[in-house]
Amino acid sequence: MRPYQISLSLKRLSMLSEKCSWEVAHRMSFESLKSVKRIVVIGGVAAGMSAASKARILRSDIEILVFEKSGYISYGACGLPYLISDLIKSPEDLVAYDSKFFKEKRDIDVFLYHEVIAIYPAKQSVLVKNLKTGAQNEYQYDKIVITTGARAFVPPIKGIEIKGIFTVKTLQDGIETKDFIRKNDPRRALIIGAGHIGMEMAEALAMVGMDVTIVEREPNILGTMDEEITKIVEEGLIRNRVKLFKSTSVREFISKNGYVREAILDNSESISADIVIVSIGMKPNSEIAGEAGIEIDHTGAIKVNQLMETNVPGIYSAGDCATAYHQVLERQAYLPLGTTANKQGKVAGENMVGGNASFKGIVGTAVLKVFDLEVARTGISEKDAQIEGFNFISNVVEQSSRAHYYPGGSNIRIKLIAQRNTGRILGAEMVGMEGVSKRIDVFATAIAAKMTVEDIGELDLSYAPPFAPVWDPILIAANDLKKKIRDQD
Repeated sequence: MRPYQISLSLKRLSMLSEKCSWEVAHRMSFESLKSVKRIVVIGGVAAGMSAASKARILRSDIEILVFEKSGYISYGACGLPYLISDLIKSPEDLVAYDSKFFKEKRDIDVFLYHEVIAIYPAKQSVLVKNLKTGAQNEYQYDKIVITTGARAFVPPIKGIEIKGIFTVKTLQDGIETKDFIRKNDPRRALIIGAGHIGMEMAEALAMVGMDVTIVEREPNILGTMDEEITKIVEEGLIRNRVKLFKSTSVREFISKNGYVREAILDNSESISADIVIVSIGMKPNSEIAGEAGIEIDHTGAIKVNQLMETNVPGIYSAGDCATAYHQVLERQAYLPLGTTANKQGKVAGENMVGGNASFKGIVGTAVLKVFDLEVARTGISEKDAQIEGFNFISNVVEQSSRAHYYPGGSNIRIKLIAQRNTGRILGAEMVGMEGVSKRIDVFATAIAAKMTVEDIGELDLSYAPPFAPVWDPILIAANDLKKKIRDQD
């Protein structure tokens, strides 16, 4: 037999072996799938409907039940500030698909206004309450995924129950807030909390003609970012006539005729307000899981692995109620984001019906618009790096978004954080009037790929005068930090 014939025979043998192995694995997977007849999904927004849809794609023969305690499913909560600002006219515009679509097109049974009030792992069942009739029924399941999301944290401030005080987390929240504005025409808005939602709501309320004041307990706004970036955002707020009170909290709300009219700060200073938005963070809806013996992380989120499994066999979790693997920290963390919820839901849905998908994790990428500014971050901040004990180095550069001779450009400020000894990128933060959202994704990709500042400095990035200078701000930032690392040796 000639050498090439031997090689060809070995190749065919290898292909046959691979085919047999795949068939055995497929047969084993199919056998395990046959025992799954019904899956239950608790919660029907991003993660829940992603899980249900993925399970249906892979299995046309099983029953899929979704229990959602509100009247809405599959909506984009990130669009709520734009609904309130009237950029989006109707709440229905935020809904991707309704329950009728899921039943008719995907054969998924969605029960609106139905709350799962207990999970019984030993019996593989859930107790469900019809919120309209009060009736309770028990449903069996073979696999279940908890996608109950998170709720806005409401602080125990005196008078917090007064009319005109809102949170903005669910579609119902957005509808109620917008309806209040339409009926009462408030002129003075107070926002408690200067995080992402607080920033977006400041712009939203200013757009409908309100005078906006923000109260933030910490010394700096946007607590997940560093001061070199946030001070530019603060300047943007002031430029748009937003008043900002830092390092203080609201002690009490004062009402008139049952409606909020004033907030008293810790220092006894008063702020007039006709509407208040509370946006000081989120709390995972994990109580039902904890009561069922499912492990809860120190953050209050449901602890999962990268298969989206909990510590209880047959029970999965995904989305804003669950942890997510952080690729920089190399551990589970709690960073609730819509993009994460959709990906985790997809993984959970596949694995519930016998798959072996894995959620590779997050790097904490986020972007927001604050009036005329684009603000973004990915990876970890310098504050995070200090807390986590990284041996790091950082730098800040400011470069034009376009070629210097092309009209309309503006400066982008970039902060990079890298490992001091290896140059591996740990985090990036950016602020500017244009080009930020594009560039932060380059850094997010670099962090996920464990690239170094040297790697990034040699990237072949796009260039044309209307979009970037020949030396893009990304390249300048990376090469500047590379030089800083080299000079320390």
